[in-house]
Amino acid sequence: MSESKDMEQGIITKVSGPLVVAKGMSEAKMYEVVKVSEEKLIGEIIELEGDRASIQVYEETGGLGPGDPVYRTGSPLSVELAPGLMESLYDGIQRPLNLIQEKAGDFITRGIEVPAIDREKKWEFKPVAKQGDEVAEGDTLGTVDETTLVEHRIMVPKGAAGKVKEVKSGEFTVEEIVAVIAGKDGQDIEVMMLQKWPIREPRPVASKLVPTEPLITGQRVVDTFFPIVKGGVGCVPGPFGAGKTVIQHQFAKWADADIVIFIGCGERGNEMTDVLMEFPELKDPRSGEPLMKRTVLIANTSNMPVAAREASVYTGITLAEYYRDMGYKVELTADSTSRWAEALREISGRLEEMPGEEGYPAYLGSRTASFYERAGKVRCLGGEKREGSLSVIGAVSPPGGDLSEPVTQNTLRVTKVFWGLDDDLANRRHFPAINWLNSYSLYLEDVNDYMKKEAGKDWPEMRGQAMQILQEEASLEEIVRLVGIEALSAKEQLLLDTAKAIREDYLQQDAFDDVDSYASLKKQYLLLKAIMTFNNKGTEALEKGVELKSLQELPIKEKIARARFIPEDKMAELEKLVDEVVKGIEGVAKS
Repeated sequence: MSESKDMEQGIITKVSGPLVVAKGMSEAKMYEVVKVSEEKLIGEIIELEGDRASIQVYEETGGLGPGDPVYRTGSPLSVELAPGLMESLYDGIQRPLNLIQEKAGDFITRGIEVPAIDREKKWEFKPVAKQGDEVAEGDTLGTVDETTLVEHRIMVPKGAAGKVKEVKSGEFTVEEIVAVIAGKDGQDIEVMMLQKWPIREPRPVASKLVPTEPLITGQRVVDTFFPIVKGGVGCVPGPFGAGKTVIQHQFAKWADADIVIFIGCGERGNEMTDVLMEFPELKDPRSGEPLMKRTVLIANTSNMPVAAREASVYTGITLAEYYRDMGYKVELTADSTSRWAEALREISGRLEEMPGEEGYPAYLGSRTASFYERAGKVRCLGGEKREGSLSVIGAVSPPGGDLSEPVTQNTLRVTKVFWGLDDDLANRRHFPAINWLNSYSLYLEDVNDYMKKEAGKDWPEMRGQAMQILQEEASLEEIVRLVGIEALSAKEQLLLDTAKAIREDYLQQDAFDDVDSYASLKKQYLLLKAIMTFNNKGTEALEKGVELKSLQELPIKEKIARARFIPEDKMAELEKLVDEVVKGIEGVAKS
């Protein structure tokens, strides 16, 4: 948020919900922050025509009227970047909700101003750069232990370059000077830990890289069949009740990212409450520390002003880019971008712009693309050759589950992973309800080498065979419905058995079970290996004359069904399982 001194004022001529029109604004600029009325409500200029400015106000506009003043600030809507972001809970324009509650109670008071970053707290600054060092934008001057999991890097700000004239050590507030750079123009540049960045401007990078490392989520259907890479973009569309929010929570909890940014954009308050209650109690699977120590939450629920919903996704992705620039692997989850698009539609309607499909603005596609394009794996600015990544996962809530509606279609044009949620699966209590027949990932080839190295050399072939079995099951289902399963050959019946095992014992995963909620790559590989070994060895046995019933009655089948509940620290049991499958089938073949 800008703290610039208020400049000359304009006068309100029209109020239309969150949209305010003011005259006397000829010197104003697009996306400039203004303070509306004597209550100093926060707004942003979104259209200029002559001396008139259209302003979207990020607070309730009830009671405003023509003649009220509008104060310019001269600055764009920006976020504050400094130690203290981790573990924070912000609204859509980076106001800390816990501090607002302390100051004003359970509801946000209009015009309230609370700094996004604590100005009083002192942080221990440990210098990295030395006096006399040549530095440029993006170089690390020093570090701060923000939490036990996050080392915050204080970087040379935008446009600064030169020799380090002075660098301090010790405890400082975010507004105290920690370093001085002698600029190339002879001017000294004073650097403090607090920096600001306009939310609508992507942060610069040295170069974009091709991502090849998967973002391991611990969700078997995702990691095995429809993986996303670190620096990739994916979307989760699905109808109401199909489990979008739960799978988004699973990604945020378990993905092997260094930093998690979770945006609740226009979601119901009770769902955000679940996040707020759960996350502080969750343990980070890698460190055992609370997950919140590497998480920032942005909550803009459906009862908050609609204009702030539009800003919330930009606030979140700017914070994510800041940590990416430090060299971290960041995962951003936006739930849901449909609510963000609805905010665009409402503001566009009040601006009386020509509507596009279903009333959405004509620029919906370009806005969606510009948001997702800020993801990626990058080489960060600075001479340290740091690499960072920002993965973006957006939920889409199509009305009535209609995937042909504009928000879903525009999202699919720019994302490379589609996890299609299916209400039929959800109604059958199959979760995650990702439909394996219409979902896809364009990153499959990119991650093959990594999967061969980390899971098993036969991973791509095994995954391909499992998907083929699921597709063949879909085509055999029609025959079974018409003439019964007895009409199928023994091999086809075994294939249906295998498909059922893949669906129920592998793809189905209980998000609320302590063991089954997360599966490492190794565990996923061994589980699928056991199922596919049973299928392949069973097929060989059938060819040798073994009866199908003998295979179906093997006790090892029950063991495979329960294998997903074997804890990670007992992986030896899973490793033995494949051998037990082979011995069991060989025993039947010999008898």
